[in-house]
Amino acid sequence: MSSLTKSRKGEHIRICLTKDVQFSKSNGFECIEFEHIALPEIDRDEIDLSTKFLGKKFDYPLFIEAMTGGTKLGERINKNLAKAAELLGIGMGVGSQRAMLENHALKKTYYVRDVAPNIFLLGNIGAVQLPQYKIDDIKNLVYEIDADGLAIHLNPAQELAQPEGDANWKNVLKHIKILTKSAKFPVVAKEVGHGISGYVAYKLVKAGVKAIDIAGAGGTSWVKVEKYRGKKDVSHIEEWGIPTAEALLDVLETVNIPVIASGGMRTAEDIVKALSLGADLVGMAYPLLKPATQSWKKVKEYLEKIIEQMKDIMVLLGCKDLKELRRIRIEYNNQL
Repeated sequence: MSSLTKSRKGEHIRICLTKDVQFSKSNGFECIEFEHIALPEIDRDEIDLSTKFLGKKFDYPLFIEAMTGGTKLGERINKNLAKAAELLGIGMGVGSQRAMLENHALKKTYYVRDVAPNIFLLGNIGAVQLPQYKIDDIKNLVYEIDADGLAIHLNPAQELAQPEGDANWKNVLKHIKILTKSAKFPVVAKEVGHGISGYVAYKLVKAGVKAIDIAGAGGTSWVKVEKYRGKKDVSHIEEWGIPTAEALLDVLETVNIPVIASGGMRTAEDIVKALSLGADLVGMAYPLLKPATQSWKKVKEYLEKIIEQMKDIMVLLGCKDLKELRRIRIEYNNQL
């Protein structure tokens, strides 16, 4: 089993780097418009994008989404992402640690505290795998990599498309609740790119999760990724999912816990839009994958460019910090 999981991790990276696995539909943020402020009355050099998330200070409201682990390339990617995150004062998550559960020697491919001692770090395991392992083994995933919390990823569409996927989702919510009750760290529920609705978010909050990463549609489609692995006909669900902007609004209207907006977040404008709507952080993955295969400097350069662009947009909105950003007027040019 561990060799299969390890092989799958490597295939995922290769496919994402070489194949078209992006949604055809957008993340939905083109439906949102800002009002241009011709007289901003602020100094760009004084813009403060710092924030807090689950008690941890972030210099910028950005989160590097879970991508990989379990292979040598995955180890290099995680280290490069983590070092960039440390230097910028942001957070990150590692990829699914299932491979580490099956082969403890793979722990090193997820461990990043040697290069990022101070960042907010999330471990990761699939929700559908929770019934298959002892709860203490699940909790140890956090302790063994010195993480701050655990992301539980919800990926039913990916599992259905995966050649060796698990289609049995009975009692998963019960196991999430068991974990949150016994864990001494925050549990974050996340999708992998098909979105979380307000209805599901409500059930997750009742089960004890402390934050939600909506991971909406509009970016990487893991159904398409798995299609390249198994040659399975998944055309009927390739575009399945809730666009990120729609999922974000639904979740924010339904629950009152921290929310990460991710899923096709490719531009500084989309990031600022998500923050203005009320997202606590904005997550990115795919745009950072190729830079992370090269060096931490490339990752840092990419993120620094995004940050500088965010500051430009803040000037054009007349907002010096995130508190002011969340008060501005937003217009909708289409029905979400």
